[in-house]
Amino acid sequence: MTEAVSFVGTYVRRVVDDDLDELFPHLPAILLDGPKGVGKTATAARRCRTVRQLDRGPERGIVAADPFIVRDDPPPVLVDEWQRVPEVLDAIRRLVDEDASGGRFLLTGSAPTRSTHSGAGRVTTVRMRPLALPERTGVTTGVSLGALLSGRAEIGGRCDFGLRDYTDEIVTGGFPGMRHLAGRARASQLDSYLEHIVDHDLPEAGFRVQRPATVAAWLRGYAAAVSTTASWEKIRDAAAAADADKPAKTTTIPYIELLTALRILDPLPAWLPTNSHLSSCTEAPKHHLADPALAARLVRLDATTLLAGAGPGSAVPRDGTYLGALFESLAVLSVRTLAQRHDARVHHLRTRGGRHEVDMIVEGTDGFLAIEVKLSATVDDRDTTHLRWLRQQLPEHCVDLVVLTTGPEAYRRRDGTAVVPLGMLVP
Repeated sequence: MTEAVSFVGTYVRRVVDDDLDELFPHLPAILLDGPKGVGKTATAARRCRTVRQLDRGPERGIVAADPFIVRDDPPPVLVDEWQRVPEVLDAIRRLVDEDASGGRFLLTGSAPTRSTHSGAGRVTTVRMRPLALPERTGVTTGVSLGALLSGRAEIGGRCDFGLRDYTDEIVTGGFPGMRHLAGRARASQLDSYLEHIVDHDLPEAGFRVQRPATVAAWLRGYAAAVSTTASWEKIRDAAAAADADKPAKTTTIPYIELLTALRILDPLPAWLPTNSHLSSCTEAPKHHLADPALAARLVRLDATTLLAGAGPGSAVPRDGTYLGALFESLAVLSVRTLAQRHDARVHHLRTRGGRHEVDMIVEGTDGFLAIEVKLSATVDDRDTTHLRWLRQQLPEHCVDLVVLTTGPEAYRRRDGTAVVPLGMLVP
């Protein structure tokens, strides 16, 4: 296995750094958006001369008294945890109206509170997710997602990642500040992260949490449904199995909205192409949390129990094992991070009744890439059935077919499908 990258004491360059290097010199204000703990502040601070940390009382008080004080700060200016003083966003919008020079403001923080006004048109949002697999491992050479999107990928090479390594990465997670932890220490830190969401982040976003246990139970139900399109009713049923009272539908709708806004839920939207041949596609998203480690911890499964085939106590109907679902979630996290670098969008495809399903559709400028994820080292004709079907439906727009696996080697099958170990996928 490749030795893991150490995130203790030094800054490790992220894929999003390339986006910021390209965009920030030309854009006056960028909001680095993502869940807590993904490294937004560390990434943004490296680019700024002035840092306003609004999670600190004295600094927050100064900016609250005069949000326009950032006008006189030497640029670039980082406004960290900006949502603590929502008025600062309005101030920055007006300052950008006065001077739209590039590289002036970086903002980081959680989702806006209900009273916050949009910065649309003046503040550009750049998404930052937990660490993708190549960011964790430091692997820089392999099979390029950009080359796959162009239809000119070279498929070959070997990977020293195995099933145990992927499982360890699933439970370790992609939060830089937790990468050095293991065992009970890591479990406790993940528990604290999840508890903070319920006890602090939701109330700060304006939601009154009357029964924290019910919210936690709903989150466990959602975790049980990772990588499925299970209905909200099935998730509520799964939550009821862990809590005495089934949460009411009117109660869970705010959970969904706010947890998505806080980037804790990171659903993969359905692909709805306009082509008439695919008019039977469903609109339901696939359920994913910000990081599969959160899902594993919510249902209290570790690497050993996952490898033994264990699943959530509140079962949600799915094809395959729960470990397979978490492996797919890890793949989705990585592909989304890499796709952003190429200005590509990621969706999933499912026709009504589940007759045809494709785990990921990556839309680029030259067409789309269809990806299946398989928790296996081998691939046979059955694993490429839906990919080949999709290529037949849209041959002019499909640039390549890929199966991401836990196997040791990248190669191309006789049917044209690229078989790529997830650990070899790079930007």
